[in-house]
Amino acid sequence: MRMLLCLVAMLALAAEALADNQTTYCTFDDGNQVSVQYNAGAKDPPRNGRVWSPGITLFVQTPLTLGGREIALGAYSVHLIPEKKNWTLIVNKGVSAGASYNAAEDVARSPMEIGEIPEAVKNLQLTFAHMAAKQCSLQVYYQKTGAFAEFTEK
Repeated sequence: MRMLLCLVAMLALAAEALADNQTTYCTFDDGNQVSVQYNAGAKDPPRNGRVWSPGITLFVQTPLTLGGREIALGAYSVHLIPEKKNWTLIVNKGVSAGASYNAAEDVARSPMEIGEIPEAVKNLQLTFAHMAAKQCSLQVYYQKTGAFAEFTEK
């Protein structure tokens, strides 16, 4: 009986962790997509001026550009550097589970437009907005900040 209770508790914890996993997509006019998968319950809060790795994975189905740098097909980790007046989005090759951020593996960096949102959000929220035939904006919301970076299909 004790074993069964432990198994039920472990399944409940796993289901709770999976419930926090979110995915958002943007489909370009030619049908190609870019998507991100993330955990809405970011464990570590962001610190001003320091790399924040809340567990975001970018999936690229078609070559993209971000901040003038090309991003090839594949999966990448996404990191953020939040600051009071601006944020930076980092796309990085290191996608291994539990891997620490390594700047030498950066593929692209881009400044993000930021603004204050009217109502604070407790959990990390990401969404894509289709801006033009070959352009999608990744929108990141956390606490009272909204930060935006644009990906362009090559």
